[in-house]
Amino acid sequence: MKIFLNVILVILVFLAISSGVTKVMLLPPDVEFFGRYGFANPVLMAFGAVQIIGGVLLVIPKTRFVGAVIVAITFLVSLIVLIMDGNTLFTIFTVIAMILLGVIMKHSHKKQ
Repeated sequence: MKIFLNVILVILVFLAISSGVTKVMLLPPDVEFFGRYGFANPVLMAFGAVQIIGGVLLVIPKTRFVGAVIVAITFLVSLIVLIMDGNTLFTIFTVIAMILLGVIMKHSHKKQ
């Protein structure tokens, strides 16, 4: 079970940080996609920074629960935008990531 949790954790950290970096760097696909739903560049950069912070907090055992909550909130915002856009594939992947974040939260909360 520990190996499974560690694999999930590595995947979620990668997703959170890479997703945050693309927003902070204002990559055109993110700017265009989120811009359609009212995210100005400074807001998108702040949103990405929060994702990066959440991803970093996921790595540290003592802050893992808080990091998972932060990432889950940012993924929830993304999920809402994806649903509004009708992007079924990424919606499904985001829901799966949120479920996995729930697993991490549950496991982290037990340890504390």
